[in-house]
Amino acid sequence: MTDYPVIRIHPAAPDKPAFGAPCNGCGVCCLAAPCPVSAALLRHRENACPALVWQEQGQLYRCGMLQHPAQYCRWLPKMFERTVIVLVRRWLALDIGCDSSLELEQN
Repeated sequence: MTDYPVIRIHPAAPDKPAFGAPCNGCGVCCLAAPCPVSAALLRHRENACPALVWQEQGQLYRCGMLQHPAQYCRWLPKMFERTVIVLVRRWLALDIGCDSSLELEQN
């Protein structure tokens, strides 16, 4: 029997979109492993990203580094937040589509 990693997804989160489909805020990729931004700027190496934010309004996950990066990078002056947001958005290629090939199983 193979052990698979378990991620805890908010019960109201939208279903994971198909690979390549537009992001819908399901949070699967960010709950499963840190992205390059999380690894580089937050020095996070495994499990869910500490900057992943659940939004009750809209019932979806959002990247805190795209909303308030200075909240997660205490060393970042607020005046550079807009620049960091632009760079993070480009680095994560958010407009390209879902890049998570993970297959989910319900328990």
